[in-house]
Amino acid sequence: MSEGPVVVITGASSGIGRATAQEHARRGARLVLAARNEDSLETVAEECRALGAEVRVIPTDVSQQSDVHALAVGAVAEFGRIDVWVGNAGVFAYGSFEQLSEAVFRQVIETNLMGQVHGARAVLPYFRRQGSGTLVLVGSLYSRVSSPMISPYVASKFGVLGFAESLRQELRGSGIRVRVVLPATVDTPIYQNAANVTGRHVHPLPPASSPRRVARAIVRAPDTRRTVRFVGRVQTVALLPHRMAPGVYDTAVRLSKERVELRGTDADLTVGTVFEPPSAAGGVTGGWRSVGARIGAAAAVSAIVALLVAGGRLVSRAGQR
Repeated sequence: MSEGPVVVITGASSGIGRATAQEHARRGARLVLAARNEDSLETVAEECRALGAEVRVIPTDVSQQSDVHALAVGAVAEFGRIDVWVGNAGVFAYGSFEQLSEAVFRQVIETNLMGQVHGARAVLPYFRRQGSGTLVLVGSLYSRVSSPMISPYVASKFGVLGFAESLRQELRGSGIRVRVVLPATVDTPIYQNAANVTGRHVHPLPPASSPRRVARAIVRAPDTRRTVRFVGRVQTVALLPHRMAPGVYDTAVRLSKERVELRGTDADLTVGTVFEPPSAAGGVTGGWRSVGARIGAAAAVSAIVALLVAGGRLVSRAGQR
């Protein structure tokens, strides 16, 4: 039997979560995989078992506190402890605040933010008992910057970072670590699965990082001293203008949304997978890093980045006066 660390991963049926499960499996972890669809989880579990991992599957809706509590109980019943809890489950919704229904807005918050809160509440008693453990929360670049037409997602990810920082301060000296990974755009199926009431087709802002790159950052997080790690450095150019030149940032992000991320006018209205999971396991990637996808948006993105960089230079010059 493996004596590797026991790792719980939520949102494990596709994208970053599926890549993280595979990466941990390669490193000898004992895995507890959670998502809403059991059949999807079994698909991922078989991949991980083929890599030599011991795996338990526990269907879980992270927006339900009782489900998350049962996930922690099941993990400990199976393996006797939990060493790492990866809070990764998330859903996405496109539309203006006034377009999006209250139900969709609330469910994004319940999944992306309250799912992390439920996870911390469920696992901390076990970490306290052990005197050790790492809580790895997957946020987003949108934990630090904003964007129109995705207000519930931005609100949820800002909340994740604030919650993590407060929790980290409370847990100092306890032996329990809190780590946060903040990916920029990642090539996952979350965009195809998003709720969308804009009537336009969704395209994530390039460049899109590989989910496996994010997975490696998640796997390494418990062993690093850095509490917050960004993945996708190109888009972090937005951080300075967002803080110091908001007018420049607002112009750039509006152009991005109108000319790159939302296209056409004939997209179906959908609630995506906000309320119900996909019927089958999603891929690790969503196909957003293809050559065609990159070329199609390169010019527009270059102009937007140039605008952001110019704003950053203006801020820098103003600070030198």
